[in-house]
Amino acid sequence: MLTRETTGPRERRAAVPQVVPARSATCPARSTMRSVTALATVLVALLTAVTAFTPGTARADQVRGSQAEVLRTLGVEQAWRVTRGKGVTVAVLDSGVDPRHHDLAGSVVTGRDFTVGANPPGVAPRRLHGTYMASLIAGHGHGPGRGDGVIGVAPQARILSVRVILEDEEPGFRVFNSEARYERVVARGIRYAVDRGADVINMSISKDQPTRAERAAISYAISKGVVLVAAAGNEGAGRRNAPYSYPASFPGVISVAAADKGLHRASFSNRNSLVTVAAPGVDILGAGPGDEYWVGRGTSQATALVSGVAALIKSRYPRMSPALVVQAITAGVSRRPAGGYDPGTGFGVVNAALALRQAAVLARHRLTATGPGVQDPAKPVKPGAGVPRLDTGPIQVVRRDQREITFYTGVAAAAGVGALVCLSVMFILLRRVKRKEEQIPQEVPEPHRAALTT
Repeated sequence: MLTRETTGPRERRAAVPQVVPARSATCPARSTMRSVTALATVLVALLTAVTAFTPGTARADQVRGSQAEVLRTLGVEQAWRVTRGKGVTVAVLDSGVDPRHHDLAGSVVTGRDFTVGANPPGVAPRRLHGTYMASLIAGHGHGPGRGDGVIGVAPQARILSVRVILEDEEPGFRVFNSEARYERVVARGIRYAVDRGADVINMSISKDQPTRAERAAISYAISKGVVLVAAAGNEGAGRRNAPYSYPASFPGVISVAAADKGLHRASFSNRNSLVTVAAPGVDILGAGPGDEYWVGRGTSQATALVSGVAALIKSRYPRMSPALVVQAITAGVSRRPAGGYDPGTGFGVVNAALALRQAAVLARHRLTATGPGVQDPAKPVKPGAGVPRLDTGPIQVVRRDQREITFYTGVAAAAGVGALVCLSVMFILLRRVKRKEEQIPQEVPEPHRAALTT
């Protein structure tokens, strides 16, 4: 059976099922609920093993207020003084994004659906998980001054929606996981996103086994300057070292763990040596399809937040290579573990403002050296300023005759064998002489008789 290339069902048990959807205030028929965060905290404790979603309502200003702690942890307000992600495209490889949600309207381009044929004809995709992730990356809010609703880390970035997974509740979920034709959807989605101009690719998805197709697609993306961010996985509960998840564990991909409200590793977050950084992943509020709002937990949410930080860096420094973007993110953390690295949270908890500051330092470095004494690699070396003249004289060419080398090697080998034979013969002769000497009887002298005197 094909392993599902997504956050579930195992990761989703730690994330999406512990979610409280809340419709916005645009639905007057529903009563206004109390604080979304407070209600979510209670229900998360009650719904640990529940798979049903509990609907409710929320005022849009409550939504923004519920995001305040996470935004403060990420330092986004300071980062927005530099950039808000304008000009950047973030591809969301997920279950699809609702382009009509009022917090995402105008920012979403619906790309290809690589799951076509898995659902029965006429069944529309739910697009819950994908919309949720997209809002954390590039939600721009709505209302007067866009002060209501979800605000993402990079609110001026554009989203390219690429559908590569199905929600657990969709009727084609089993077909999608069992048929070989869907085995390479993630690899194909990565290449599609790169060819459509993505600057960052968010993959809040995971599976246990890597594939060559995905590894090749990731190499292709990095060669085109695209930053890849993926979820570390949600199988860490009760484990000291959780398994590696893919595509997060491929070289070049930013593997994101989830941090709790104390900025320590969340109990469900995978812990392994390939975790790059961590981001808030507990009680994270985001948008859902149909102008809904959701609260959930998981490395999926943490991954989307880090993708937003990567989008800010690429917006300010569009030509910065993926390796330098990763370096800026890992160097600009707000909570670095003792010793500099920890398998639970990687190099620390991401901070957008500090990462941009590190990116500014890295952006000053050039691939080609400049200044006095620097030689242009496209031109021949000439004696001149800063270049000493080297007078080495004629170059002596040493000719090696392979036949002579073989002959003398053979002579040396034969001499060595002859020496060993001689030593062996001498050893044997010495042993024989010694044995003969041992066999010759020795004359025993007669005892001395003392003369007696009388």
